[in-house]
Amino acid sequence: MRSSRTSLRVRLAALLAGAAAVGTLVTAGTTTAHAADTPLRDLAAAKGKAMGTAVTGSKLTGTYGDLAGAQFNWLTPGNAMKWGSVEPTRGTFDWAEADQIVAFAEAHGQEVRGHTLVWHSQNPGWLTNGTWTPAQLSTLLNDHIATEVGRYKGRLAAWDVVNEPFNEDGTYRQTLWYNGLGTGYIAQALTAARAADPDAKLYINDYNVEGVNAKSTALYNLVKSLKEQGVPIDGVGLQAHLILGQVPSTLQQNIQRFADLGVDVAITELDIRMTLPSDSAKLTQQAADYKAVMNACVAVARCTGVTVWGFTDSDSWIPSTFPGQGAATPYDENYAPKPAYRAIAEALGGTTTPPTGACTATYSVASQWNTGFTGQVRIACSGAALSSWKVTWTYGAGQQITQAWNATCTQSGAAVSCANASYNGTVPDGGSVTFGFNGSWSGTNPVPTVTLG
Repeated sequence: MRSSRTSLRVRLAALLAGAAAVGTLVTAGTTTAHAADTPLRDLAAAKGKAMGTAVTGSKLTGTYGDLAGAQFNWLTPGNAMKWGSVEPTRGTFDWAEADQIVAFAEAHGQEVRGHTLVWHSQNPGWLTNGTWTPAQLSTLLNDHIATEVGRYKGRLAAWDVVNEPFNEDGTYRQTLWYNGLGTGYIAQALTAARAADPDAKLYINDYNVEGVNAKSTALYNLVKSLKEQGVPIDGVGLQAHLILGQVPSTLQQNIQRFADLGVDVAITELDIRMTLPSDSAKLTQQAADYKAVMNACVAVARCTGVTVWGFTDSDSWIPSTFPGQGAATPYDENYAPKPAYRAIAEALGGTTTPPTGACTATYSVASQWNTGFTGQVRIACSGAALSSWKVTWTYGAGQQITQAWNATCTQSGAAVSCANASYNGTVPDGGSVTFGFNGSWSGTNPVPTVTLG
């Protein structure tokens, strides 16, 4: 188990001295694990909720596997159960990763959410490129669901049966299934899934339906109609791929109105992305956003729980899909918990051990001659860790950096900014990294105040 990572708190130390002096800035960083912290899964279970994560089967070893097993009581295969993964060639199946995830969950006392049976995306080429009559499509749909759901009968707690059926304006998405079978494909898929596993909970899942809007109202009306027709539907999944600072104000209201239809509601794919790089203000806002989502679910009895779409930034889909954005999950790339982790724990009624460690950046002048000097900055962590770093300072006597190594440095006027290279962003607890630079000076060469962020 791990405690949360706090936002970076800067304690400035301005030092002016001669060529051999040193300037230091102390920054609170990410603490390591605290065994006293209650795992998220236990906090959630105490409230009768699920705390889940999407996972990649090949990564379920080492720290990734340890955290996935210790912190979560539900797992969702991120890609392993999609049609294109399990039947890449018609009649030829690959269940290896899906089986691995299910076995891992069973070994760790976890439930599994199947994802997803009927979708417009990540289908095999033989399916999407084929020319099918409605009767053939109907058979393909039924056979696929019978095969996949039947394989895991009695082992999966829930299925996202139909994924993303609506456009943003609430109209039906034009897909292979809609175009070939009409709106009836949704009822057909749900009915087939119930026949294949009568005990699994059956969901319709979509994005941008977290608040009350045209799309969520279309979903509401669909579920209401299905219920009235006696079609098996147990719940709705609100994906919750959110943007920093944009949690819908009507989230709890929306969850409640679906619950009032007599179905469960799950937050199925929560992440909250930001424009990179992250900083203390963004991480603080992200924590508040995570807590708002958690609180909305905790407040509604029929909200079964929350699944994050990957628990670590190293396993997040955001950077490749939204260039320049990321840092969307509760853990950073090195499995250090972020403020969002703490916010989740607090929303579930838990506490985390306050961080006590810090990381420091120390500026020093190693050597100096009549018109130039060599400087260096050492970043060290004790009781804390960093997955990336940036050091900034402002020169007070017209110094100019002419060359840098082990960092990417830029200078605009007196302001200097140096960020980690691709190979040295990680600073573990008890570790350090150093970067250096050459510069020019004239008259005096005072040591600047540095800021580690």
